[in-house]
Amino acid sequence: MQSYRECFRLLVPYAAKRVKTRPCTLKIEHLTAALVLAFLDFLESERGNGVSTRNNRLAAIKSFFRYLEYRVPECLDLALQVRAIPQKRADKPLIDWLDRTEMQAILDAPDTGTVAGLRDRAMMHLCFAAGLRVSELTGLTLDSLSGPQLETVRVMGKGRRERELPLWKETRTALNEWLDVRPAVNNRYLFLSARGRALSTDGFAYILDRHVAKAVLETPSLAGKRVTPHVLRHATAMSVLHVCRGDPRKVSLWLGHADVRTTEDYLRACPAEKMEILEAHAPPSIRRGSFKGVKDSLMKVLEGK
Repeated sequence: MQSYRECFRLLVPYAAKRVKTRPCTLKIEHLTAALVLAFLDFLESERGNGVSTRNNRLAAIKSFFRYLEYRVPECLDLALQVRAIPQKRADKPLIDWLDRTEMQAILDAPDTGTVAGLRDRAMMHLCFAAGLRVSELTGLTLDSLSGPQLETVRVMGKGRRERELPLWKETRTALNEWLDVRPAVNNRYLFLSARGRALSTDGFAYILDRHVAKAVLETPSLAGKRVTPHVLRHATAMSVLHVCRGDPRKVSLWLGHADVRTTEDYLRACPAEKMEILEAHAPPSIRRGSFKGVKDSLMKVLEGK
């Protein structure tokens, strides 16, 4: 839902500027297939978005027009034109992820002598422990934690699919230390901004960047990686994949994937899984070579030939 809202937050002012009108007077008829294509190109060329973001925005627009087909019949032709816009194909590079040493360095970066540091450590620990999307993390409320010792967290994921996950003792400790100093404000969100409001996804990304910059000093390998909130989720997936001996179904269950095929990205990136295949698959033997009949120039001289 947040992704769809972000799409139209960008599309509406862009379309209004193109057709020279105010956003509040924009009509459906203004959102032509040509305008949508121009908007998608604008995302890549001017905002610097990648192909995956472009395709996500297009999916949101198509979903909106699919909704209109049944409610505004006169827009049916326009809806079909927009829905016929193909997604842009892109290379699928290996995912970025963090090993245990790199993840530990990031978790150790916050200053736990401050309220903000306790909050940041709890956020990042929970994000890694449960493999949360950043929207899932910022959407958690106090009621999301269950049990007298905060044994589990209940997460509402994509497509309104709910999952409940157990938590490490260390994660529960980090959460309890944050809850002990959490400001008493009139909202139920688990993690708060400095103003006592729900923390935004951009806010968490900013906080993560600061702690990664500090962790780089202790773990130089982080300098060569682009660490985003979603990379923490990738780190969780790779950790679960290793523990479950390459069973993608358990990774899908833990991360809340709708389709187990989504976990194939982690299988492609995991070298350990390929090494097991290599070790289990016996190589063909190589027949020893023979040098019979080969005339060596040095031996010719020594033999006087």
